[in-house]
Amino acid sequence: MTPRAAITALGRYVPERVMTNADLEKIVDTSDEWIRTRTGIRQRHVAEPGTPTSELAARAARMALEKRGIGADELDLIVIGTVTPDTLFPATACVVQDKIQARKAWAFDISAACSGFTYALTVGAQFIASGAHRKVLVIGADVMSTIIDYQDRTTCVLFGDGAGAVLLEPSTDDTGIIDFYNEVDGSGGCYLIMPGGGSARPASHETVDQRMHYVRQDGPHVFKYAVRKFAEASQTVLQRNGMTAADIDLYVAHQANARIIDASRERLGLPEEKVIKNIERYGNTTAATIPLALGTALDEGRLRKGHLVVLTSVGAGLTVGSVLLRWSGVPW
Repeated sequence: MTPRAAITALGRYVPERVMTNADLEKIVDTSDEWIRTRTGIRQRHVAEPGTPTSELAARAARMALEKRGIGADELDLIVIGTVTPDTLFPATACVVQDKIQARKAWAFDISAACSGFTYALTVGAQFIASGAHRKVLVIGADVMSTIIDYQDRTTCVLFGDGAGAVLLEPSTDDTGIIDFYNEVDGSGGCYLIMPGGGSARPASHETVDQRMHYVRQDGPHVFKYAVRKFAEASQTVLQRNGMTAADIDLYVAHQANARIIDASRERLGLPEEKVIKNIERYGNTTAATIPLALGTALDEGRLRKGHLVVLTSVGAGLTVGSVLLRWSGVPW
């Protein structure tokens, strides 16, 4: 029987510096009331200038390993979901491998924006299920403050910095990752994009002058797409396993906007107590939101061994990801 990949440890890290809505009022034309009513965000953590994504990722990784009581030298593979790599190459996962001294592990990055963690989790799980590896570290990490235009009030209020890591190992019971569903609508790539810096528009005076190295988003389009796809992807992964939303113990959606989470919850017919939301504290940390939300659920005692959990995300691409799992129970 093919072994399931189980989450056996979780780690997280957010920078100490907090940027409140009141702080943003001082630098851009916005207000606390406007941000809260439209996004649900009250504050976000922001890394100090010069702090790379690998630093946040390494801190989250060390916490996960410490919780599990193992050394980094036991890892077989590190997979990182990020859109703010330290450099275009080498991969940030390679930098983290060196920082935590995971000498036996190979490593690579996945670019799926806000679906980065669900995609990386799906990929990492296959190495466990195939029997190729026994310990895979999956990390979602982004320093979004490095690619946010603080002159653009439509985007700068949304994002924060953070990292979350989980350790995957073969399950010894019926817990672990049951199934996943991913899809992409590449025609929607233009609605959420950082236009400059790649081979299509290499860095130049023109790209800098036109502020093309920052996130650009068509908010209304992404909002509508996310509301629909959060619910659809979750329903798909449930239905093909003979389950319904009523079977869910905890729904962990990407923390993009409180209204998106609420709308998808209503479409699924879930009560509020089955949904985790921490966006008011962290904002949208892109690939880090789901592991950070799992940490919040553990803090609040809302996630216990045997619970059926659905993770779901929508990100630039446009990418969609949903993971169905039975929680394994982790040291916390």
